[in-house]
Amino acid sequence: VNDTALRKTVIKATDVVVNMLAPQFQFLIALDCIHYKKHCITASYEDVKIHDLDKEAVRAGILILNEMGLDPGIDHMLAMSILQKIRAGGGHVTKFISYGSGLPAPEVKSNPMKYCITWNPRNIAMAGEYGAQFMQEGKIKVLSLPQIFQRSWKVNVKGIGELEAYPNRDSMIYQKTFNLPKVKTMIRATLRYPGWSETWLQIVKLGIPNETMRIPNLKNKTYAEFTEMFLPTVTNGTSVESRTASYLGLSPTGLIMHNLIWLGLFSEEKIGVKLNTAAEVLTDLLKKKMVLPKGARDMVLLVHEIEAAYPQLDHKREKTTVSFIEYGDPDGHTAIAKTVGLPAAIAVKLLLTGKLNLSGCHIPTHPAIYSIVLDELIKDGLKFEEEVEEIE
Repeated sequence: VNDTALRKTVIKATDVVVNMLAPQFQFLIALDCIHYKKHCITASYEDVKIHDLDKEAVRAGILILNEMGLDPGIDHMLAMSILQKIRAGGGHVTKFISYGSGLPAPEVKSNPMKYCITWNPRNIAMAGEYGAQFMQEGKIKVLSLPQIFQRSWKVNVKGIGELEAYPNRDSMIYQKTFNLPKVKTMIRATLRYPGWSETWLQIVKLGIPNETMRIPNLKNKTYAEFTEMFLPTVTNGTSVESRTASYLGLSPTGLIMHNLIWLGLFSEEKIGVKLNTAAEVLTDLLKKKMVLPKGARDMVLLVHEIEAAYPQLDHKREKTTVSFIEYGDPDGHTAIAKTVGLPAAIAVKLLLTGKLNLSGCHIPTHPAIYSIVLDELIKDGLKFEEEVEEIE
């Protein structure tokens, strides 16, 4: 990527660029695509810098299609298909709650935190780094990183059971994206198995998810010495483990401490690889400890709960729940790989066959995108369930 000559040569020789690189490379690739007039498809969130390239992309006659994966991606398209039906019936949305996640399948019991890495582990280590913003009953709520994991709530997902949710990033930008001027509750949230948030909160309280502060000589420190760096000099207890429990106000024999011990934060093993930040150490630990076992399945979940009012129909109110659950193939493609890759692949096919004629910077909320892509996803075997119920 950083080899400018090679990067430009590769992009110049393509018809469509599918960019699955990390977010920090999105702008660089987009600039090259504009220069060489090549369409670009990515699963990454569309940041402001990319969005501001819209006019240049139009002038170049190319489409830069962002957020064309699972979450973001399929979630947007499912939402738009429901919103289109509500508007066609004369309704307006009053409540929009969207849940998404990639998890091990329910039968996988490989570790006490009930999570396995199937996608970018950095995103797990740094979850909530930007805080969260959402609307609840007409009031804007803003949460800091620790508060995100303090304010999780229970969600019952049909076919799976009880999970827990915590707010994901800035939900309010989607009020404009989805054109929901009358919405009173607007929340996008991440799902985990119960117990995740209370354990992760302690890791956040220690200050470990930090990728800006460079720490020297991490390679030669043990994990216990690493954790010790985040404790006050004077803390009750004789070991790093007992002092951590005391500092965090945890039972030394309780479930949360059991999870932190299992994760390896108090191990006498040396870190052993060149890492620069605490977040990198945490990411490396997650990769080691949260491996999806051989022969095990992962799954992805999307659930939208959308409430709408119909003023012209005696103020009738309806709740639409659309859900999507997909399992990975044991020792084959993971569910996350399939559901992130398929939308992008379909978009490429539509571009190359002349069925997608857009230019500029877009996400898949445009009817020319979501209507045809959802149909293609269904043809490829994905199943979306929709339930509508009248509410008082």
